[in-house]
Amino acid sequence: MQDNKELKDIRTVSVDKELLPMERLVEYVRQIGNPYKFICGAYTFTAVYPETEKRIEDCLRGAIS
Repeated sequence: MQDNKELKDIRTVSVDKELLPMERLVEYVRQIGNPYKFICGAYTFTAVYPETEKRIEDCLRGAIS
């Protein structure tokens, strides 16, 4: 488990928009460290994905139906 003191504040991340999409992604991850857990000011954000067999397409279809 990552200590909150080690988390990167997303407000400090800056990625060159001239880079190719994959290069931007690599640069973002390099700067943020853990893309699933970071801080923004006083708030800590943690991305959690449920274990499911549903595909993203199924979820989007359900959301717009």
